Amino acid sequence: MSTIIQSSMLLRAQTELPAGLRVTTDEFREGWNLAPKINAQGLEKKVQSHGWNIVKIADGSLRSGVGETSQEAIASALKLALRRVSEHFNAAEVEHIELTQYPWFFLARVRVSPYRIQQSAVLPVPVEALPAENAPRQRRLPPSAAALYPYFGSAMPQLKQMLISARTTQSGPQ
Repeated sequence: MSTIIQSSMLLRAQTELPAGLRVTTDEFREGWNLAPKINAQGLEKKVQSHGWNIVKIADGSLRSGVGETSQEAIASALKLALRRVSEHFNAAEVEHIELTQYPWFFLARVRVSPYRIQQSAVLPVPVEALPAENAPRQRRLPPSAAALYPYFGSAMPQLKQMLISARTTQSGPQ
């Protein structure tokens, strides 16, 4: 297997490329092929010279992985990051690699950015393919909570009274 470095490009196994464009790839994992001899800028130039388009879609996915060697850790993190790339994207760039060596293993953090290689200039990516933002946490119960837990509010005064009476019983004369 080829060495995975920052700026490495990966292509889905069945990615359609312009006629006459040949990219040397090595099989990686789970339907992805590593293109070790080309980076995003080089691939962009080649694709555009054939009249096609390559578009970087969004910020990447950051994942961590471990391994006995640095390359095993990078490959482990990369595998997890590629699982987060939607089927609508047919290429990905290893945008960032951060390695930490521990006495018995390596920890790698890898950021992967999705790309779309296509003939058309119009981007046919559905909304569900775009990365979802994390929804802010709700700090209060929703208005329908009273219907879900009808006795919650009424139980609190009773629980408070039970707690007070339990304290006075314990602190009373013995």
